[in-house]
Amino acid sequence: MADPPEEVRLDRWLWAARLVKTRPLAAEAVRGGHVEVNGRRVLPGRRVKAGDRVELTVHDVRREVVVRRVAERRGPASVAAGLYEETPESVAAREQAAAQRRVAADLPRGGPRPTKRDRRRLDASGGGRRGR
Repeated sequence: MADPPEEVRLDRWLWAARLVKTRPLAAEAVRGGHVEVNGRRVLPGRRVKAGDRVELTVHDVRREVVVRRVAERRGPASVAAGLYEETPESVAAREQAAAQRRVAADLPRGGPRPTKRDRRRLDASGGGRRGR
């Protein structure tokens, strides 16, 4: 069996670490400026190694991780979790953002959908959305 590589392409590592779903999405995120390595914007072919600091934004969630090991192939989630360590600041910020999303989801948005009877009343009173 061959020795594990010391460096691997960034897009491949993001995919292997399960930080993005597919390699093309990883490459797209890197090209789109959503990923930085050691504070710099990079290209998908950039080689990462243990000790590098990777910051990525996926679906408005910003994560900052430190590369612990590299892998070229995607394996089980338990193995992928060992490829990086998320910084405490990143964990706190992610949890705070999740709490804010939960609070926002609990806010009323305008009530339930109108029933057929409600719709008829709205239409009869001229308050409906249809232009008649």
